[in-house]
Amino acid sequence: MHGITGSGKTEVYMRLVALQLLQGRQTLVLIPEISLTPQLEKVFRARFPTTPIISLHSGLNASERAKGWLQALHGTAKIILGTRLSVFTPISDLGLVIVDEEQDSSFKQQSGLCYSARDLAIFRAKYTNVPVILGSATPSLESYHNAISHRYRMLRLSSRAADNASLPSIQCIDTRAVKVREGLSDSLITALEKKIALNQQSLIFINRRGFAPVLMCKSCTWTATCSRCASRLVVHLKDKNLCCHYCGYKAHIPSSCPECGDQDIAPFGHGTQRIEAALKERLPGARILRIDRDSMRRKEAWKKILEEIHEQRVDILVGTQILAKGHDFPNLGLVGVLNPDASLYSTDFRAAENLFSQLMQVAGRAGRASNTGEVLVQTKFPNHPLYQALRQHDYEHLAKMLLAERRVANFPPYVYQALLRAEAPELSTALDFLAHVMTIAYPGRNIEVFDPVPAQMAKLKGMERAHLLVQSDSRKELQKFLTVWRVKLDKISTRKIRWTLDVDPVEF
Repeated sequence: MHGITGSGKTEVYMRLVALQLLQGRQTLVLIPEISLTPQLEKVFRARFPTTPIISLHSGLNASERAKGWLQALHGTAKIILGTRLSVFTPISDLGLVIVDEEQDSSFKQQSGLCYSARDLAIFRAKYTNVPVILGSATPSLESYHNAISHRYRMLRLSSRAADNASLPSIQCIDTRAVKVREGLSDSLITALEKKIALNQQSLIFINRRGFAPVLMCKSCTWTATCSRCASRLVVHLKDKNLCCHYCGYKAHIPSSCPECGDQDIAPFGHGTQRIEAALKERLPGARILRIDRDSMRRKEAWKKILEEIHEQRVDILVGTQILAKGHDFPNLGLVGVLNPDASLYSTDFRAAENLFSQLMQVAGRAGRASNTGEVLVQTKFPNHPLYQALRQHDYEHLAKMLLAERRVANFPPYVYQALLRAEAPELSTALDFLAHVMTIAYPGRNIEVFDPVPAQMAKLKGMERAHLLVQSDSRKELQKFLTVWRVKLDKISTRKIRWTLDVDPVEF
């Protein structure tokens, strides 16, 4: 179900659930983020006040989760809402599976037992002979390709559901031509002032938490890096420390450069905390609320934040991708997007797809009721095809263009991939292991096995990482090869090595 933002996908879900309830059957609804659970649960409870509903997510303790699983197993719970792990919930009389925001990478478990909750939901629905709905404003290219190839049935919702609601106007601010102070252009500040005067809310979206992503010495170009990961430490000025967002390592901000002793070290780049501080300085009367993982550590934090937003106690929201998905803020009139261009330089072949999806989602938060929505994107590349498609709200044009590129490059969905990941205290140990398992692979003529290489993030949590890619244009042939290869892998001694086999990887 390809429905633009605000087109009423949730209403369609609820009517389908109502049909299942009339037949006494249960529905499994999968959502990508724990932050979406309270809002969706509230909507379902308001529509079905006498129906037993359970929510399953990582915020629950073991006894709460066990209680929910038993209610689903015994048929007591008729609606099961949950994040990716909920796809394994034992359900006695399953009648329908719904996967909301199906394109979201959060549905993929990246470590340990690697699985895609979306793909498992499809398999489970097929196995139990029940329908499965994949809903999104920006479907994954794999799902879109399956739809235009008639493997899936495509349903479209092409207009907004609310009376007088229209898609927001999207404009790009060329940051090469205008002055940007502390990450904010004058045009964006003026637009924020207008919305405050109209008693409308605004959202500033920047997908970096912390104060600044880099601490750097201006004299010798030293940067603060994590000793356990191949990443830079992020400046958290409020806590007066440096933090690794991958492993959690923390260190004090040094008073001078550890390399040359110069005291002229400074934060570079912008995160949510720095933007929040800049907005408070330039709009001193505005009520500003920052929403990121740092501000949502407490269990009930998200519920209180939603109350503040809906009770109009906030003028400007500053947040990361937590705010981009599925939320309904009726009084939101403006969305400002800061520094989205980094994804255009990415080595990930899915980067453009993910960026467009993210921007469409966050733009869709504006103008969902009677307010006319406005979106301002600060970019150095306003004429890039991705931003042109964004301004036109034209997902399908960009999807077809990206699919054409994928076909030429021989990338998914035109091939199927598996990634053997290995990690060890030394990179050479991981690479040697992968080189050895490559010699026992014996691929068939439809199987390609690529040489082992260091991972994009070669060091994580103190371990060095490498991987080996296998791909084929036949899913059946790939699975046949992996079945035989996996048996051989299990027989190899791995005293100093940890390895995982990830089918359909989304991270390299």
